[in-house]
Order: sequence, then structure tokens, then C-alpha cells
Amino acid sequence: MLVLTRKLKEAIQIGDDIEITILSINGDQVKLGISAPKQVEIHRKEVYLAIQDENQQATLASKASLAELYQQLKHLKGGKQS
Repeated sequence: MLVLTRKLKEAIQIGDDIEITILSINGDQVKLGISAPKQVEIHRKEVYLAIQDENQQATLASKASLAELYQQLKHLKGGKQS
């Protein structure tokens, strides 16, 4: 992990397209401004993890549904595979 120290109104540049600026500091809370291309998704970490979990659950449910559908089709064909 890279650790950087920045003061109010100072920025961090990531590649050519992403800039993170310290907008305000209030006690233990820091407000960041992020400039990035529209195609770059930016989420708070807890939101990102929730999205990943939901995507994984949806994938598992889809796989289970496909397996169930396969078994039903197999049963309809009399258990024979062609």
C-alpha cells in the first residue's frame, strides 16, 4: 500500500485521468473530490463490496436455475441424452 500525506486543497494524480483532491478536513472526517472519466466506476468500499456480493449471489442463483432447468429437460426427454 502506498501511503501519501496531503494537506487541504492538495491532490493526488492516478494515471492520466484520475485526480483526488482533499476538499475539507473536519475532525476525523476527510472530504475528497474525485475527477475521473465517466466510464470509471467510483464507490465507497462498503457499497462496492455489497455490489460484489449481490453479483455473486445472482450468479449462484442463475447457475442453480440452469441446473434445475437441465434436470427438468432431461426428465422430459425420458432421461436420454442425444
